[in-house]
Amino acid sequence: MSLLTKLFGTYSDREIKRLLPVVDQVEALADTYAALTEAQLKQTTPKLKARLDEGASLDDILPDAFAAVREASRRVLGMVHYRVQLIGGVVLHQGRIAEMKTGEGKTLVATLPVYLNALTGKGVHVVTVNDYLARRDSEWMGKIYRYLGLSVGLIVHDLDNDKRRVAYAADVTYGTNNEFGFDYLRDNMVTYKEQMVQRPLNFAIVDEVDSILVDAARTPLIISGMGDESSDLYEKADRFVRRLQRFVVSEADDKLDLDQIKDDADYIVDEKAKSAVLTTRGVNKAEQYFHVENLTDPDNYQLNHHINNALKAHGIMHLDQQYVVKDGEIIIVDDFTGRLMFGRRYSNGLHQAIEAKENVKVERENKTLATITFQNYFRMYRKLSGMPGTALTEESEFRTIYKLDVVCIPTNKPMIRDDRPDSVYKTQAGKYSRLLEEVGEAHAAGQPILIGTVSVEKSEFLSELFRRNGIKHNVLNAKQHDREAEIVAQAGRLGAVTIATNMAGRGTDILLGGNPEFLARMEMRKTGFDDELIEQSIAYNETDNPVILDARERFKAFHEQFSRQTAAEHQQVVEAGGLYILGTERHESRRIDNQLRGRSGRQGDPGCSKFYISLEDDLMRLFGGERMTRVFAALGVEDDMEIEHKLLSNAIESAQKRVEGRNFGISKHMLE
Repeated sequence: MSLLTKLFGTYSDREIKRLLPVVDQVEALADTYAALTEAQLKQTTPKLKARLDEGASLDDILPDAFAAVREASRRVLGMVHYRVQLIGGVVLHQGRIAEMKTGEGKTLVATLPVYLNALTGKGVHVVTVNDYLARRDSEWMGKIYRYLGLSVGLIVHDLDNDKRRVAYAADVTYGTNNEFGFDYLRDNMVTYKEQMVQRPLNFAIVDEVDSILVDAARTPLIISGMGDESSDLYEKADRFVRRLQRFVVSEADDKLDLDQIKDDADYIVDEKAKSAVLTTRGVNKAEQYFHVENLTDPDNYQLNHHINNALKAHGIMHLDQQYVVKDGEIIIVDDFTGRLMFGRRYSNGLHQAIEAKENVKVERENKTLATITFQNYFRMYRKLSGMPGTALTEESEFRTIYKLDVVCIPTNKPMIRDDRPDSVYKTQAGKYSRLLEEVGEAHAAGQPILIGTVSVEKSEFLSELFRRNGIKHNVLNAKQHDREAEIVAQAGRLGAVTIATNMAGRGTDILLGGNPEFLARMEMRKTGFDDELIEQSIAYNETDNPVILDARERFKAFHEQFSRQTAAEHQQVVEAGGLYILGTERHESRRIDNQLRGRSGRQGDPGCSKFYISLEDDLMRLFGGERMTRVFAALGVEDDMEIEHKLLSNAIESAQKRVEGRNFGISKHMLE
């Protein structure tokens, strides 16, 4: 921490200090609004709209609007906004990013600026990462808006245009980033204005803003039409590449003499640059195999393109890392969230090349009809704000591309999680050996453990290692996509061991002692309720259906029963030290590591976190491991010897910053 920061506080500290008088005004109105009758409180909306019509600004009516939402929330949901949540609400209203830690109640915070801005009648969009969260929040938080006389819409998959138009015409509209983006594209393809579904883009609050505006922003949304039949060149190019000899450049070594390698290899794979190219020897082989005189001749462009895609498919695209094969299809795995990206395909023929590589049906090529990046879509909103758990490491990207600054909101209760220094090992074998011991010790003490991995492949390797050593555990990766919320919800139970790929935007809190809602769900399933009725039993929409009402009563009884059980277990877990986060390697983005850490220590709970790293990990190998390897060799470090040193931590952080800088460059280039 610099001397100036010590003297004057961080940027966030100074910004929050400026907002405190507004928060004091809201809190001062609490008793006034608590004294209102139901009818009087419901009259707040028309009164505030009238003030706007008379020339008042949104900032003028902010204290009253926030106080009304706070009181409505207390009456309707039994939840009252904390002081720090009011600060978060003001930051969001100002069109900024409010960074709030996991478990601090971002869903409730959003109700404050959403209600205030919806009073203009121009519409507010609340953007979430999946349909489940959009539906849940629109019903749950929708109770507050409906109580105060506003309409709520929901945009999910499989809605027809008439229903979409009604949802967009509502005061508040919940939906996913993909649905909003695709609706914009479709609106730009209609013939008549009346066929459009969206209104002018007014104000959006983006949940998990880092995941949507940074990670997903590099993949454009594309509406495509049916193209020509895929040619058999994909299979031919694949068969050709399988015969070739490759050389992999894995070290960050600029002194490598590629000319010497060219005589021994047909193509070179550069893991760091994520490229695969033919050598002179490879080009000669291609010309012989395909009976062409000059591969680089413009007439052979198509052939060259297919060969390059086949090289990429074999050289840098790996099964159970970048994609999985499911039901005879190639499904992309999101690098940052570990989720399957159904319906998304790699462009320019790469997807077809992977299909040929994995011997599944090579699908017909698509023709692009309309495309937009999330960067360009969200920059069109008149006002934009976001609620991430971690965003500060990407602040320069938010400022440059979206003109958004990041304000860190303090936690409601002090953060007491113990973030331990990284342990670095010479080899992966040494690292996993020590990790196994650590998990065994913590598991024996009853401490719940969440182990973060960077790919499906690594999570399954670790699972097999634990199985052989008799450690009972759960695995959450792209292949267990359907059980995601259920697995996450129980990761805080006494003695639970959970292996997971990236924990970004899971939307489910890990409660120490277990999550009574999900235990009640499982009990409902055992009792014979089907999944649809279970969803209805926990939904927040109003109904007079006797079957649903009966299911809700049964769910309530189960929930109360399990709440008593988890409360007792909560205390045992606290005594065991809370949730232990173990990272098996550093992700190329510091933000993803922070998201994993952030699953522990919610709302003042105890917990700890530690990362286990080896010099053979991809990040270390490709971005700065070479110098460290020489140091370890000179010191004669054994494979399983643990090293903790500031120099190592700095080298790791420096490697991550280099990758973040490169990714930022890609995003900036895309925008330009």
